[in-house]
Amino acid sequence: MHPRIQVAPLGEWNGTMTSHDYDDDDDNPSAAAPATCTASWAGRFNHDPVEPLLSSGLEDLVYFTKRDLLGKQVSPIKHVWELPAAKNIVRKQQEDGSWKPTRKRPASGVNYRLIETWRKTRVLVEQFQFTKVHPTMRAAAEYILSCQTSEGDIRGILANQYAPYYTGAILYLLIKAGYASDPRIEMGIEWLLHMRQDDGGWLIGSPGIQTRNDLRRAEINKLTSSKDRETITAFDRTMPFSAAGTGMVLRAFSVHPRWHKAPETHQAATLLKSKLFKRDNWRPYQHPDNWLRFQFPFWWTNLVSALDSLSLIGIPASDPSIKEAFDWLVGHQQEDGTWKLSYSRVHANRENSKTRLQAYWVSLSICRIFKRFLQHHG
Repeated sequence: MHPRIQVAPLGEWNGTMTSHDYDDDDDNPSAAAPATCTASWAGRFNHDPVEPLLSSGLEDLVYFTKRDLLGKQVSPIKHVWELPAAKNIVRKQQEDGSWKPTRKRPASGVNYRLIETWRKTRVLVEQFQFTKVHPTMRAAAEYILSCQTSEGDIRGILANQYAPYYTGAILYLLIKAGYASDPRIEMGIEWLLHMRQDDGGWLIGSPGIQTRNDLRRAEINKLTSSKDRETITAFDRTMPFSAAGTGMVLRAFSVHPRWHKAPETHQAATLLKSKLFKRDNWRPYQHPDNWLRFQFPFWWTNLVSALDSLSLIGIPASDPSIKEAFDWLVGHQQEDGTWKLSYSRVHANRENSKTRLQAYWVSLSICRIFKRFLQHHG
């Protein structure tokens, strides 16, 4: 039985927002007022990308389209937090701040509550833009950070093994939610820096396992599922980075108010953009079509999630890798102004109500990326 998380009051949530809720810009980089839309970014497309978002009928999507793309005044964010889809997630949160897995899982060293809590937090932060003002977010953050080790990593997804790619993806959400100045976040960032390869990037998977050739599949399965196996801490730092792993870690640095301009961040960003459309150095994400399978909220590294980080870090739109990515996105826009969820030739491309919904959010992400690059770095 997990203990109940005691969440300290923070302008106690009562369904209303005050001016104080917007003051902590250092902790919430997304809190700044949106810039006014200009034709400089929207004019790059062959079809209007905004109209299909506005006519989607999705209240949260329309809200962020008006705010982020058109620079319109919108109601306070609490309006989005009160939408039925958001409240449905909030309602299922457990007393300890976690969410239970949606299906029964076998007993193992894998912390399935942590995985499910990360999954739900992705939606709350990315789609509904929850911050630590909301008690649900505070409880979720405390549960997640209760899984942080004394070394600084968030552990449990690969049982007792290191997982820098997941630690980076989780810290990204907490930073966006307003926890940048929390010392536990800084400890996590420092751990991620310690886990880099010599080239300045990160691996996918657990470094201590990935860089060993003597481990059979059965042993790897035991290492990543048993709570009784010790952490493999040593790994070969001379091996090349993984774009898939580096992209997930880099998200945390891209939204951090201090680290997003750091030399270490730009070094990793340079590595990431050098691999756009190319094969990864590591399996199982080697095929270049992994770049063309999109998701929202972000999970694995792909062209859209990578560009989102690169735009926040300050890579200029004139960079040849960015120009190539822009040309690809312009060339693959559909006639209705949106983008498909996947252009991959090696993955099953299912189309259903869920994927069509995600495709709208991916299209909004692409528009945000173009606007950010062309207004601030163009």
